Amino acid sequence: MATPAPLPEAGFDPDADWSLPGWIYTDPEFLELETARILRPSWQIVCHESDLAEPGDWRTLSFLGENVVAVRGRDRTIRAFHNVCRHRAMRIVEGDAGCAKKLVCPYHAWAYELDGRLSGVPMRHDYPALDMEASSLVPVGLAIWRGFVFVRLEDDGGPSPAEMMAPYDHEIAPYRFEEMRRIGEVRVRDRAVNWKNVGDNYSDNLHIPVAHDGLTRLFGKSYAIEAAGWVDKMSGYLVDRVSANPWEAFYQRHLPRVDHLPEANQRLWLYYKLWPNMAFDIYADQIDFMQWLPVSPTRCVLREMTFALPDDRREMKLARYANWRINRVVNAEDTWLIERVQQGMASSSYTAGPIGASEVCLRSFAAKIRAAIPEARLHRAPAPGWSRRPHTV
Repeated sequence: MATPAPLPEAGFDPDADWSLPGWIYTDPEFLELETARILRPSWQIVCHESDLAEPGDWRTLSFLGENVVAVRGRDRTIRAFHNVCRHRAMRIVEGDAGCAKKLVCPYHAWAYELDGRLSGVPMRHDYPALDMEASSLVPVGLAIWRGFVFVRLEDDGGPSPAEMMAPYDHEIAPYRFEEMRRIGEVRVRDRAVNWKNVGDNYSDNLHIPVAHDGLTRLFGKSYAIEAAGWVDKMSGYLVDRVSANPWEAFYQRHLPRVDHLPEANQRLWLYYKLWPNMAFDIYADQIDFMQWLPVSPTRCVLREMTFALPDDRREMKLARYANWRINRVVNAEDTWLIERVQQGMASSSYTAGPIGASEVCLRSFAAKIRAAIPEARLHRAPAPGWSRRPHTV
């Protein structure tokens, strides 16, 4: 077993050539620290601004045991709140989406304005301790980047979505995210894996030619990755050689031109993973968004949405369908991989593996995890209760 290294000095990580250890993909105490130090302060997408088109439109997001509601106010400002009544903790709105003139608790009919202010309490004088002004809905941090609505439970001073995406904002600008609309319903899928395994696999470049025959046929040797601060970028160009797979061949032949995109982007597939658990898959025909939200140390849910610019061309509709058929296979392949990696992480035989110099995205992610939780440098799990003892590392 490798001897754990001391804490890195600024700008130097002595563990950079090692992967994250297997035990942190199954350990409940580690997930507790991740939740507090990484996930609660992280930005999470709720929806697109167009999903909150009119005053009173609301959308919810459930994660980390919390439920958040984003709502457009009468002043057309979008705000986000904990979906919890200040009286008896009842959930105020139920479901994924809706529209309301006021947010009225279904338990005792306490009413909140769309800006969160408590405005109606039946038998108000029956509550001697009630302070109406102090009993507004509890706000949640909100940011909007290129039309997408993000929330975070806690502010640790970390970068905004716009600051995270700054290195690549010029690449994304031509796609006109702000004008896109969701096509199809939000999809939520359970996965029997630790949340980090989803992200690790997403940014892993070396498995593409081994495990994804379809992507290899489409990209040839053009697949590339890079890491820039808070974002990983992956990309591949569609090759001219027509695939033997019918859906891949259809997509290659019939993907229509998108006039607002530069020539170089017409046949480019782009992938951006934002710290710590969100990703955009960007194609000329549409974009897919995905986030992976932990449920337990060994389970997470994938939350997915697809967006596109309005385009009624028949060939575009068919290209989007072909895109879905191609990526349905890729997703199945990835699910098979990460489930088996998760099983291997639980094996007593596994500690940590070496990371190749080319695996820049995995290196970047691992360094951030170790910086937030130094115990991630330990190749073996410390004794239970380690997270409540000082100076584990």
